[in-house]
Amino acid sequence: MNVAYENRDRSMATAAPLVRGVVLVVDDQPETLALLSEVLGNEGYTVLVAVDGRSALERARMITPDVVLLDALMPGMDGFEVCLRMSADTSLAGVPVIFMTGLTESEHIVKGFRAGGADYVTKPVKPDEVCVRVEAHLKRAQAQRRADMVVNAGGRAAIIADSDGAVHWHSSRAAAYLERYLDGDQPGVLPGALVRWMRQAEPSSRPYEVAQGPARLSIRLAGPAGADGWILTLVEFDDEASINDFVERFELTPRQAEVLLWVSRGKTNRDIGEILDMKPRTVNKHLEHIFPKLGVETRAAAAATALQVIGP
Repeated sequence: MNVAYENRDRSMATAAPLVRGVVLVVDDQPETLALLSEVLGNEGYTVLVAVDGRSALERARMITPDVVLLDALMPGMDGFEVCLRMSADTSLAGVPVIFMTGLTESEHIVKGFRAGGADYVTKPVKPDEVCVRVEAHLKRAQAQRRADMVVNAGGRAAIIADSDGAVHWHSSRAAAYLERYLDGDQPGVLPGALVRWMRQAEPSSRPYEVAQGPARLSIRLAGPAGADGWILTLVEFDDEASINDFVERFELTPRQAEVLLWVSRGKTNRDIGEILDMKPRTVNKHLEHIFPKLGVETRAAAAATALQVIGP
């Protein structure tokens, strides 16, 4: 039988604390469950509990916890087996497991780490120690998830910002872009125009761009970042450098390289003519020379070839 404890001793008149994460506590002793549920709940965590290994796995698969506090010795499926099964489950493999045990012999500690455990605390548990260890592993897990999200976003420079524009995290490459293009009145807070765009944008939306001389920063919404807000990817473009690159790689004239640059941005001949102060038919003449040099036959293929050089 599953037992669930909820922290209900907060006054209704008191504002609810910010939820810091979900902790699954697994122990066959109701007294331990009650103690940890109260202590962690008062620290702002959402606490899930289970009294045996089987129900712990069921609960973890239903609501993925951020951290698991796991009793090593329980009737039936012990904590070591639970940890092994979690490690083998792709949806739970990254969740840090902290063993709770009265066993201090090195063989049991080693067994816990070999099963996939991240840490351990000894019984009887010390609430302050448990809270410190849970917080430490929660921060590491969150940092890893953020790193994974950046990798999934294509390995580009990236930031995670909330709906108010506060930057919660940024990759090392993004730091230079933030300083160069988005250094506003409040350090660590995105400009208001970008925040308004971010609130309305979708991953398919056109990028938000900021110019700095011949260079520009293109910002795209890569997706949600859970409770933190959104992931934004940042790509810097330097028009002058791109034009020089086209000249060198494809043996284009500087004017042809300029035309190719704007073709890569989806501009029509009329648009390019207005930008470069030439007639649309002159743009078309340039394209007639550009296509053979790139080894392509269509405008779309030329744009794709150019983007392979300068990036999306």
